[in-house]
Amino acid sequence: MARLVVTQEVDAPQQQVWDVLTDWKVHDRWMLLTRASGDRAEGGSVEAFTGVGSVGFLDRMTITMWEPPRMVVVRHTGQVVRGSGSFEVKALSPGRSQVVWSEYVDPPLGPVGRLGWPLVRPVLQMFVQASLRRLARYVEENPK
Repeated sequence: MARLVVTQEVDAPQQQVWDVLTDWKVHDRWMLLTRASGDRAEGGSVEAFTGVGSVGFLDRMTITMWEPPRMVVVRHTGQVVRGSGSFEVKALSPGRSQVVWSEYVDPPLGPVGRLGWPLVRPVLQMFVQASLRRLARYVEENPK
């Protein structure tokens, strides 16, 4: 399994960050090149399309843990991404939080994907970090 963990601090309370992070319909406002939809409960499903126009891939997920406002864990069940992932929101203070995005996936393309992981990982990490920075800005600029 390939592992990726990226963190980002956000100047907003834990609940506010959680509400945006798990509002799948607004993912396109902060997650690069991704549109999502789905449920907000354990056992529910989420679908996220990552790509440009119709070129990309569909990531199908099942929510295996739902603990608002702290953690959601998913099992990736699609054709391209398989494994597990999570979003965790940690309260650092009443008005500050930390988001931890973790992925434990089996790279696509079998042995070729596993061999290529060291090359793909830094690019994917930059993509995820940029998305989390966008999340922080979005939450901070749109207080509820």
